[in-house]
Amino acid sequence: MTAPKPAPVLARAQAKALVQQWRSEGARIVFTNGCFDLLHAGHVHYLFAARALGDRLVVGLNDDDSIRRLKGPSRPLQPLEDRARVLAALRCVDLVVPFSEDTPLALIELLLPDVLVKGADYRPDEIVGADVVRAAGGEVRTIPLLPGRSTTKLVARAAGR
Repeated sequence: MTAPKPAPVLARAQAKALVQQWRSEGARIVFTNGCFDLLHAGHVHYLFAARALGDRLVVGLNDDDSIRRLKGPSRPLQPLEDRARVLAALRCVDLVVPFSEDTPLALIELLLPDVLVKGADYRPDEIVGADVVRAAGGEVRTIPLLPGRSTTKLVARAAGR
């Protein structure tokens, strides 16, 4: 038996070409983003729910420097390559695209997904790129989070706090 192949981890130009190919085949493209520093049950629930909103799930992944700017000098706990590899192994993920900016706006503008997804801890109008996706005819959705699941809580528990 052949093991399933992980999703590709691609730079922007190759990601754009692949998304265009999928779109030409009639696929509905879903996009989400995050740090995914310690993948946990909340992330898995969220990613599978996001994938259910379309045919292909693209995950924008913050690089290490952008995580340090967003979360402080002690993060990320895992380097970009490891985080990308873990995400790419999930069967609900079709493509991982690292980005270096503090927000995924440039990546969203490049890929123009049909559906932009974030967790329900965001209001749709405060989601970065929502205006871009809506202007292109797409939709913005939020997904309820699993209570009590967060990387911050896992880090605190591991540190004995």
